[in-house]
Amino acid sequence: MPELPEVEVTRRSFAGAIAGARIVRAVLGKPLRWPLGVAPQALQGRYVLGVRRRGKYLLLDLDQGLLLVHLGMSGSLRFAPSLPPAGAHDHFELLTDRGVLRLHDPRRFGAVVWTEGEHDARARKLLGGLGLEPLDAGFTAAALLAGLRASRMPVKQVLLAGKVVVGVGNIYASEALFMARIHPATVAARIGPRRAARLHAAIREVLERAVQQGGSSLRDFSSTDGNAGHFQLMTAVYGREGQPCRVCAQPVRLLRQGQRSTYFCPRCQRP
Repeated sequence: MPELPEVEVTRRSFAGAIAGARIVRAVLGKPLRWPLGVAPQALQGRYVLGVRRRGKYLLLDLDQGLLLVHLGMSGSLRFAPSLPPAGAHDHFELLTDRGVLRLHDPRRFGAVVWTEGEHDARARKLLGGLGLEPLDAGFTAAALLAGLRASRMPVKQVLLAGKVVVGVGNIYASEALFMARIHPATVAARIGPRRAARLHAAIREVLERAVQQGGSSLRDFSSTDGNAGHFQLMTAVYGREGQPCRVCAQPVRLLRQGQRSTYFCPRCQRP
């Protein structure tokens, strides 16, 4: 599933090119996770003012309304001056005077939703419960500590839930916890100020590094220009079960948490 780094990489790969574009036509393929919320022809003539990100949602600000795009489990966007004819798994296209934006989504868990703005009830339903943005100034060690202290869940699952901080997906949670030397099953409320500060710094570093590496391409993710991510090639623990820890040489272990795979070093991340 594309996580925050992959969505941010996607945003950066086309935001500048589409800003100011006039929409010529919107085309729907097979139904996605949620309905568009407006007739496709209503988007004709609208202008794309810019592209933002909130959690794993891309927000296309129009001169009238807002398009929320979610890549779901297997979705990816392409943006180019022209594209080949749409295939069986291409389910949304925005044709503009600057190029074509196309959503490719084999599993159809993605979505494109039009709302009147972030004040719209549909937008509030999708965005209202999201935690702090980990790369923004508002995400501080103190804010992370406060969120952790409010939960008796394992810290790994708190990070994945997205209520305290958004976008720390499975790969990045495992990597950040390793960097912070915190066992993934540690009860969140037991983490004190010093460990919370280490975790705060690790989350930022891991996500920033992932964005620089183009995200992770474990399956078929690529940015809108077709480039794959490379972060998965440099992980410290994720996907390395049985291999020596890069710090202490102890074999990396696999733990199942909430049906998700968690990788950790039993020596560097003691309970």
